[in-house]
Amino acid sequence: MPDGLLFVYTDPGPVPAAEFHDWYDNEHGPARLTVPGITSGYRFHALDDAEPPWLAYYEFRQGTLDSPEYRALAENASAREKSIMSSLATLDRRVYELISDDSAPGGDDELEGLLGPPVVLAVSLSVPPSAEADLAAWYADEHIPALLKVPGWRRVRRYRLLEGGAPTYLALSEVESAAVFEEPAYQATVTTPGRSRIAESVTQRERRLFGFHKSFG
Repeated sequence: MPDGLLFVYTDPGPVPAAEFHDWYDNEHGPARLTVPGITSGYRFHALDDAEPPWLAYYEFRQGTLDSPEYRALAENASAREKSIMSSLATLDRRVYELISDDSAPGGDDELEGLLGPPVVLAVSLSVPPSAEADLAAWYADEHIPALLKVPGWRRVRRYRLLEGGAPTYLALSEVESAAVFEEPAYQATVTTPGRSRIAESVTQRERRLFGFHKSFG
């Protein structure tokens, strides 16, 4: 089971859009899936007004990113790969370890894994060490169970940051469409006393919404 996540925000900047997408979709992304231990990969485009506009993430088994096969990707990179990677306006690379994985009942996990989630919500946050146990309990006992009752909410995974300049915890949700945020059941999840208590302890927070672009593997 993959227990790691390589999570990468990109902005092509001066790289022409057609060149950027041809490189990522047909060279860069597929190459990662040749590494033993990397089990899947997906690209998404922003549905919000924030930057960077592109997200890719890859699921892997711990230890994979230290393997000779993964290191060889950089060592044997093509001239185009090196040129584009050095030209990107943003390359924000983060590595996470899995904390929890919860899905709504009745989904076809195998089919969804092949197709990729239609929309993903990525919420990253940090809290002081003294509030970490409360945060974990709130997610496990209140927030995740409530989200999975929202029509169209498929899955919630929580991760802890291992590498990268980002908030410590990532909650990655897979949903059917952006319409889920208009559901009364979702609105109820963001107005509870528990959420207000947690919000008071948050020291860093990011919230991004993305739509599916392409899957690899």
